[in-house]
Amino acid sequence: MPTPARVSLADVVPPIALGPLDGRYRPAVAPLVDHLSEAALNRERLHVEVEWLIHLTSTGAVPGAPALSEAEQTYLREVVATFGPEQVTELGEIEKVTVHDVKAVEYFLKRRLAAAPEQLGETVLAEVGELVHFALTSEDVNNLSYALMVRGAVWQVWLPAATQLVEQVATLAREQRAQPMLALTHGQPATPTTLGKELAVLAHRLHRQLTRIACDEFLGKLNGATGTYGAFLAAVPGTDWQQVSRTFVEHLGLTWNPLTTQIESHDWQAELYADVARFNRVLHNLATDVWTYISRGVFTQIPVPGATGSSTMPHKVNPIRFENAEANLELSSALLDTLASTLVTSRLQRDLTDSTTQRNIGPAFGHSLLAIDNVRRGLSGLAVSEATLAAELDANWEVLAEPVQSAMRAASVAGVEGMANPYERLKELTRGHRLTADEMREFIGGLGLPDDVAARLQALSPATYTGLAADLVDHLG
Repeated sequence: MPTPARVSLADVVPPIALGPLDGRYRPAVAPLVDHLSEAALNRERLHVEVEWLIHLTSTGAVPGAPALSEAEQTYLREVVATFGPEQVTELGEIEKVTVHDVKAVEYFLKRRLAAAPEQLGETVLAEVGELVHFALTSEDVNNLSYALMVRGAVWQVWLPAATQLVEQVATLAREQRAQPMLALTHGQPATPTTLGKELAVLAHRLHRQLTRIACDEFLGKLNGATGTYGAFLAAVPGTDWQQVSRTFVEHLGLTWNPLTTQIESHDWQAELYADVARFNRVLHNLATDVWTYISRGVFTQIPVPGATGSSTMPHKVNPIRFENAEANLELSSALLDTLASTLVTSRLQRDLTDSTTQRNIGPAFGHSLLAIDNVRRGLSGLAVSEATLAAELDANWEVLAEPVQSAMRAASVAGVEGMANPYERLKELTRGHRLTADEMREFIGGLGLPDDVAARLQALSPATYTGLAADLVDHLG
């Protein structure tokens, strides 16, 4: 029988998302749209063009250019502030004709100059149209726009979310600071620790990365087609264009890069993306550790009413938040690595590889933000099983071989007889064997240790052998 032709989903209006960040996971990443979408890029381009026009007319960089009144400057900045769906559509229509995105922004702004509202009264806006995009190459606008976009995404969206996550982990570490837990090194029972101390290690690592990211610079340049100020000097040779460029870039809140080709070198982006990728990888470590703790029963998951863990096994509550986070952190880090390695290279004075590459900054941060959201939600649904932790500790008295042989070494140095070969004797007693509390205490009692040392060791248990673990949590501040 012939197979019926399927309806094309590509023709559905509004469009169906091709990727999960704009589909299934849209609510978690929506705040990034205002910073890293194509529409956000065009709004920042418009912002840069407006501020450049205001800067030129305010500084007298171009002799004879009329100064703009406060009302005229406000009107221009409102063009940026009111850039919304209708303007996105209009700009798209212009670009269909120009087949050039930055030129479309230039024409869009010139329309606003030519059609200034009547309430401005007499205005010089129509006279300054040719100062829009004056002496600029597209990359002058683009590099500044991307710097503003990424800065906004990091400072206003990603960094606050990541900071809240780290604070959540730190709070859990403080709450569980004294909760004893059997450690596993190489997957084998090892010197006990506390759950809080292990969480504090992860919180501390994540916080260090956030500190680096918060200090990363956002660079910008404005110096023409090959970074020489050629068109600037040809048009107005008497102006100190380096000073004009520096003050403009700094006016935008960016760090001025004085020495570039046609493009800003993007090294700052590579540095930032490496830091964010490193944060991702530490967070991935947290996700896998918590997943393992759940598997061990250290954490239990609080069931969500009505939620299904497995389509066929009713008893299951799967650690999906942490598994989802793992996958998204891997995707984000892969994209960030690609961005960092690709953006630092440009053939001679310019090639266009960075243009397409930078359009994937949004997905790179989107997958990271989605992972942060999943980890936060996952952590909020956990409870600590003190009974499981206690049972693990009580089943592994052999972990006290370490403090006993260490005490024997100290006693030997102090001149106590009969302390020879402490490591080997404890190895013979414990390796491959499970000891009970009574067996360990009996062994200690027969060693001939000084009475106070023997009493201290016999009072020790796996649950109390946690050293300074609880106090170390205080390093979180």
